Amino acid sequence: MLLRQLEYLSALARERHFARAAAACHVSQPALSSGIRRLEAELGVQIVRRGRRFEGFTPEGERVVRWAHRIIADQDALRHDLSTLRGGLSGQLRVGAIPTALTVISLLTAPFRERHPLVRISVQSMASREIVHGLAEFELDVGLTYVDGEPLGGVRTVPLYAERYLLLTPADGEFAGRAEVGWAELADTEMCLLSPTMQNRRILDAHFAAAGVAVLPSIEADTVSVLYGHVGTHRWSTVIAHAWLYIFGVPPGMRVIPLARPSRAHHVGLVLAARDPEPMLARAMLDIAREVDVRAELNAVLTRHLSGA
Repeated sequence: MLLRQLEYLSALARERHFARAAAACHVSQPALSSGIRRLEAELGVQIVRRGRRFEGFTPEGERVVRWAHRIIADQDALRHDLSTLRGGLSGQLRVGAIPTALTVISLLTAPFRERHPLVRISVQSMASREIVHGLAEFELDVGLTYVDGEPLGGVRTVPLYAERYLLLTPADGEFAGRAEVGWAELADTEMCLLSPTMQNRRILDAHFAAAGVAVLPSIEADTVSVLYGHVGTHRWSTVIAHAWLYIFGVPPGMRVIPLARPSRAHHVGLVLAARDPEPMLARAMLDIAREVDVRAELNAVLTRHLSGA
């Protein structure tokens, strides 16, 4: 069994298309197909369901794909381990982050890159469930998501900060001059919020429900930037996590007002697959997370914006 054949199989599992998988491996499509057929002959099982196009994997093939991911990940871990003996880490750190935490990722990746200049960093915007799957399938090294909300399965968690919720609203609107706003007061406010498919929205809906109201926004979106684009017109308000202020701040003519603290806090942090030995790149990111006080950085930004208001 050649490692190259496993790389072909891993690429096919990722791309779900023979031609794209071949392009990702920098080989011709016949070479990729031939390599996978040789792997099938050596293992004595059919791996790929074949038709005019890629039709998925057999049950045996799904198991082989999982082993391929694991073997390739172990190979990468070995290379990273040896690279430290040659004077520094190298390779690619693959990070999956929920959209609402992307605003703070540079607090970790910037110092990481300073310490490990030979490492390339890939950041993907993903749902929390996709992050857990990516860690389990060796497609990610670390994730950034809620660590005490919905079940994460067998992962290691490192909390970084607890979200604070703020109303981002026109400075001359109905809540002008207020030092705090209750969740129930937003029931009749023109709102734009993230879509219910996102965990942040489900958290907000739970807080609204605890206050005895349901908020039906007139605009829903799956990115923070769309929310900011709409509230910038001064026609809508939205609920933001204080971490968003780090990148987006407060648009002109708007202000942020703290919402009443809910009974339960939700923490965002790093998640890693529980493996032994721990991959070197993941361990290096953990070291950075222990040194950077993300909570203090975000609290300072929050204090500055509230003082300005």
